[in-house]
Amino acid sequence: MQPYLMSLLVRSRRLFITLAKVMLPIMVLVRIADQFGVVDMASKILTPVMSLIGMPPEAGLIWASCLFINIYGAVAVIAGLASHLDMTSAQLSALCAMMLFAHGIPVEQAIVKKAGASFWATAALRVFTALFYAAFITWISRHTGYLSQPVDLSWMAGQAADAASQTGWTGWLVWAQSTLYSLVASFAIIVGLLVLLDILQKSGLTDRFTNALLPMLRVSGLSQDAAPVTTIGILLGLTYGGALIIDEARAKNFPPRTLFLSLSWLSLSHSLIEDTVIMLALGADIWVVLVGRIVLTLIIMTLLAWLTRRWQTAPATAQIEPAQ
Repeated sequence: MQPYLMSLLVRSRRLFITLAKVMLPIMVLVRIADQFGVVDMASKILTPVMSLIGMPPEAGLIWASCLFINIYGAVAVIAGLASHLDMTSAQLSALCAMMLFAHGIPVEQAIVKKAGASFWATAALRVFTALFYAAFITWISRHTGYLSQPVDLSWMAGQAADAASQTGWTGWLVWAQSTLYSLVASFAIIVGLLVLLDILQKSGLTDRFTNALLPMLRVSGLSQDAAPVTTIGILLGLTYGGALIIDEARAKNFPPRTLFLSLSWLSLSHSLIEDTVIMLALGADIWVVLVGRIVLTLIIMTLLAWLTRRWQTAPATAQIEPAQ
């Protein structure tokens, strides 16, 4: 038992250091950029884009906060605007889907780059997918009346997060406390995920779960080796899934195509549990923010798998075959 605990601690520390080296500098830069009005500037650029896809102007500020900070930052902005935010259920659901597809780009895509895929390619994939999907949902609503009822967000008014609203040294102190908590929580989650992966592997559940996902894996072009860690990221988040992929890639030498497809999937659909629940709590429609999002991800992954079918410069370590 003691050798396993020592090994677990070493693996967890290695993963955490790898993750923190990427996350912490980016989080500091994003905080500085936010203080200098970069998020507000981005919202002004995004406002005309929002009108083109059938969204209210305020959606630009909300999504800009989401892109550069994270989903919680965007929720804080929604809370600040809630008293005069005029949206239909379709627009709210479309905005929530955009937030799920594309958020925390500086930090998350830096992790993706560290794991072995292009920062800009995967970031562009997330942004354009979010815009396309939101435009599609609002177009459907306009032409069919689907989810056209207005939503009331006044219950959120006045509950914006302290870190998003405070400036000066107080704001930096709140930010530092929040960042420290995030890093400590990240280490705890990494330990838990490694234990979970070991349990799943030893019990044979990893092979069973992978076999159950075989049809989807074949469509997406993923190898069997990449399936378990990709699945963890899909369920729990890109940050942790990306960290595990970094670790697995070192051990198993994934080919470029496997890394690209796995990380593209994680970029588009991850943290299906926590993030989806947050959006549902805001009033988003589950068919838009969960079912439709997964379907669109599968369509895009099918297309990417087809486009990269000749992009296998190194042999894969495992083909998609049922585990025995």
